Amino acid sequence: MKQKLIKRLQIFFDRHPSLRGKPADIEQITAAEQELNIKLDEDYKEFIKLFGGAYAGLTIHAFENGESIGKETIIELTRYARKLFNDIKLFPEINTSLVIADDGSGNPIAIEADGSVVLFDLDIEKKRVIACSFERLIEQNFEEW
Repeated sequence: MKQKLIKRLQIFFDRHPSLRGKPADIEQITAAEQELNIKLDEDYKEFIKLFGGAYAGLTIHAFENGESIGKETIIELTRYARKLFNDIKLFPEINTSLVIADDGSGNPIAIEADGSVVLFDLDIEKKRVIACSFERLIEQNFEEW
């Protein structure tokens, strides 16, 4: 991630510490990669190592999230989405994706293996790319207040 964006996030979280979670450690990251059989996106890893699960224009889940985000981990969110979509035979690419958030209506937002960020919309049974990368997702959604 760009240092300028990281600095903006750090200043924001210094002002709003309840929106920042506990930074992830390498053991948590490695365990998640093994359990979910994926490699976490590098920018996402950098974000959660610095801020844990945090609010950055949208809620970004990790392992230990900020107070206002909820307790669901990326492992729980990803496993739930995989089970749901595999049971109804929809969005097979969920099996190589990492769910990091939802859209407020329960539709998962995930980072795909190629680094793009997508919304899996169960209501209309379509997937939509919402950002070309995790960093771009933050740049598009994060505003200081």
